[in-house]
Amino acid sequence: MITALLLIGILFLAYYVFLQMKGMDFAVIWLIAGGMLILVWYALSRQPVWISVLPRAVKAGIGILFLLGFLLFAALEILILHGMGTGWQNDLDYIIVLGAQVRGDRPSRALRMRIDTAADYLREHPSVQAVLSGGQGPGENMTEAECMRNALVEMGISEDRLILEDRSTSTWENLKFSAGLVPLKKAGVGLVTQNFHVYRSVQLARRQQYERVSGIAAPSEPVNFPHFMVREAFALVKEKLVGNL
Repeated sequence: MITALLLIGILFLAYYVFLQMKGMDFAVIWLIAGGMLILVWYALSRQPVWISVLPRAVKAGIGILFLLGFLLFAALEILILHGMGTGWQNDLDYIIVLGAQVRGDRPSRALRMRIDTAADYLREHPSVQAVLSGGQGPGENMTEAECMRNALVEMGISEDRLILEDRSTSTWENLKFSAGLVPLKKAGVGLVTQNFHVYRSVQLARRQQYERVSGIAAPSEPVNFPHFMVREAFALVKEKLVGNL
């Protein structure tokens, strides 16, 4: 059991290096987690002097804090997983395709998956319109909304069905600015985003008084999925602290 802590810690550190090589944001959490596991392994297996001199109350307090942190994290992960199970709704008036990174003038893999999912839904539901939501960030030659429009038109989706929201830089702004273009809050709305992002997106929409909102889950890259799941839990905490949830 104790050896497992060391092995998992080393695995986390290796995953951190992998994510760093890909330029993934928030990768440092795996460095911290791996380092902590190795530290716990060292404390349990070697019993250094400074551990033995700690008062029992301090040891108990540290243990309780770790347990509470783990339980909170587990609860958030369950909520995220529950959101991933959302099925397509067939009575929608609009879908909002939430933006993701554009590399130059081409969609990133994440954005391409959202575009493909949106295209599938629009083909099956010809009366539904799509709000393409996303502004322009560093390294992007066009707005995310424009990139999505170009890709969807190339895939045979009529441009008349596509509404561009090209100012937003966050999920909160995606929802806020999109609702300023068309009456979404009273309509049936589906949010197209990566599977791990569905729960947070739907909760943010409800916070903004969207009355009939659901998720339309696009897939995510399996090798990055563990990182996205961990990052999403911290994102939920952040949204709560800033008052968005």
